[in-house]
Amino acid sequence: MSVLLKTLGGAVGVGASALAYAALIERNWFALREASVPVLPPGSSPVRILQVSDLHLTPGQERKIGWVRALANLQPDFVINSGDNLSHLEAVPGLLRAMEPLLEFPGAFVLGSNDYYAPVLKNPALYLTSRYARVEHERPLLPTQSLVDGLTGGGWRDLNNARSRVSVAGVPLEFVGVNDPHIELDRYAAVAGPAAEDVALTIGLVHAPYQRVLDAMVADGAGLVIAGHTHGGQLRVPGYGALVTNCDLDRRRASGLSRWWPGAGGAGSAGGAQAPYVGDPRAVAPSSQAPPDAAWLHVSAGLGTSRFAPVRFACRPEATLLTLVATEP
Repeated sequence: MSVLLKTLGGAVGVGASALAYAALIERNWFALREASVPVLPPGSSPVRILQVSDLHLTPGQERKIGWVRALANLQPDFVINSGDNLSHLEAVPGLLRAMEPLLEFPGAFVLGSNDYYAPVLKNPALYLTSRYARVEHERPLLPTQSLVDGLTGGGWRDLNNARSRVSVAGVPLEFVGVNDPHIELDRYAAVAGPAAEDVALTIGLVHAPYQRVLDAMVADGAGLVIAGHTHGGQLRVPGYGALVTNCDLDRRRASGLSRWWPGAGGAGSAGGAQAPYVGDPRAVAPSSQAPPDAAWLHVSAGLGTSRFAPVRFACRPEATLLTLVATEP
């Protein structure tokens, strides 16, 4: 009996230590990821895009605010905010303070469900069930318009169900974005159309990377789609990876770069077992299984957590510096 008690005691101790690490250390251990994406025409100059996503900010998170502000030192050519900025009714002032230095650079944004609806306390185990995508629309409303006004007032482009062209570091780009598919606010049909022929690249922007949106954007010629939402799984099992993505995306694509083409995720399947995954953004390699014209998909693991589940494990919070480079001639 003493051996059993010691074993159980040891297991409880390990579990408690892991929980303390996930709640106190890793969720505040912010990382900058960097990746090079070969999507520009031969001879193009590089374009550096900084992506920030899923801050889920609450008042008082000064460490996170300071870390995000310091990203301006990277001097990016363009900044993308892919949504889920808020986790509290009074978080907009802090969010705009975090974004303030980044607003000095050209940028664009889309919104996520947590820019509309405040989080509520619920059983965290639901995240691992088929009810993961259910959003209760009776949740308290966040001050969305104040957020939008602050970002557009700083000069950033609102790409919620919108298209826009911009010259970035002398390279002509086209952006097409949708509002959050997770709460069915995406209206891609309103902005659909072939990629412009007189730009170097069309980039899709979406908060939650649902397959219906990825397929539509890439079918229209987007060479790169940028998304957030997944938190990289938030809780990852070493050697196995993310348990869920909180949408119908293959869990192997929970963060980082992969190739995407219409149907890559499987016909209506959330598994997409046949879809090749490129891997960690620090060690990107082309996939031999992808068709030559496959687009690139980047999913950020984001910088925050729900205020009611403030843990991360084997999945550090992150921002990403994507360097778009020319393809081989």
